[in-house]
Amino acid sequence: MIVPVTGVFAAVIGILLLVLSAQVVKFRLKHKKGLGVADDRDFESAVRAHANLVEYAPLGLIMLAIAELNGVPGGLIYWTGMGLVVGRILHAWGMINGRGGPHWARMSGILLTWLAILVTALLLFWNVWQVYGS
Repeated sequence: MIVPVTGVFAAVIGILLLVLSAQVVKFRLKHKKGLGVADDRDFESAVRAHANLVEYAPLGLIMLAIAELNGVPGGLIYWTGMGLVVGRILHAWGMINGRGGPHWARMSGILLTWLAILVTALLLFWNVWQVYGS
């Protein structure tokens, strides 16, 4: 049982997590603040970009891995995973560059992430129906 497609996406998201973590640490050191965000909009944006990745990426990756293990075609896993990864990258970039406010990349990232999770959920339902339905 291997999940090579999901594994690549997990690696990319892991690297993104480290990049966002470094951003948060930079602000924590600058403000000498171990908890909270001081009164700095950029600091708060970095913390929320990091937290949002941690909130959405695990579920998306778990769903992709289950779909891949259950035999959903690799091409569907690939394109759905690309949506998840690109969505998370766009969201983080837009959150940081938009300083927490509205930003096209942030909004696009949210939509892509939600779409990837929805499509993966539908693929999982479809897969179960194919195996156990009728």
